[in-house]
Amino acid sequence: MEQFDVAIIGTGPAGLSATLTLKLRGKNILLFGEKNLSRKINAAQEIKNYLGLPDVSGETLRKKFLAHLSDMKIEITEERIKAIYAMGKYFSLQGAAQKYEAKSVILATGVIVQTPLDGETEFLGRGVSYCATCDGNFYKGKNIAVVSYSQSEENEAIYLAGICDKMIYFPIYKNCELDKSKFPNIEIIREIPKKIEGGMKVSKIITEKNSYDVDGVFILRENISAGTLVPGLAMDGAHIKVDRAMRTNISGCFACGDATGKPYQYIKSAGEGNVAALSAVDYLAGNE
Repeated sequence: MEQFDVAIIGTGPAGLSATLTLKLRGKNILLFGEKNLSRKINAAQEIKNYLGLPDVSGETLRKKFLAHLSDMKIEITEERIKAIYAMGKYFSLQGAAQKYEAKSVILATGVIVQTPLDGETEFLGRGVSYCATCDGNFYKGKNIAVVSYSQSEENEAIYLAGICDKMIYFPIYKNCELDKSKFPNIEIIREIPKKIEGGMKVSKIITEKNSYDVDGVFILRENISAGTLVPGLAMDGAHIKVDRAMRTNISGCFACGDATGKPYQYIKSAGEGNVAALSAVDYLAGNE
């Protein structure tokens, strides 16, 4: 497996700024995010404090960012990263379809505020998972629940249906398109899960109406908070704890942009992305 120097998670100003700096420093990089860039940029009508671009719209800024990436021959990998594990001298990144390795990681994920299910955090790794590809084979021939917050996650559910004996599927969205005739072991239940229970491992998922016996629970969200994405990452509420060099508590892991706290400003994010990239360069040089 190819091992990259740095993996950058996020295609907002922080992640793009970090990526450009690393490219200029000659690093082998992998950028994850949406090819249309961050939704926050696309929604901005007018930005007044981005140096050199007075009264620029989010759409104009997005086009300039994309043009810069194209000039630098930087590609965006749209596969969603489900988990990042510190393995000592490198990081293992678990995508929806495959795994990646990088010597260091920069988190530019933005602020993701989630309210976990009661018991979700407690049973993480003991029956609760966010990654079908990573943990699906542990549930071969078993009964599982899948709580999905987006239609885009249905392929993950189909993958799991081919492994497990029975699946209870909770779509927390409209227009579920799973065809039960094609997947007879999937039971679609339109109830809202509230709690996960068990002993050493998960044994039940409880909704506002019923309780269901399961061996595991997969929670599929479009976005995962940084604290969930990287086990052991120090957080301050919804934000990642960093020092002035954008270093987190995990060696080789850096963070920047809105993910590290207020003010939520594009120009602040871009500056922090540059700092995080330079810190990653220093980290790599020290290890080499």
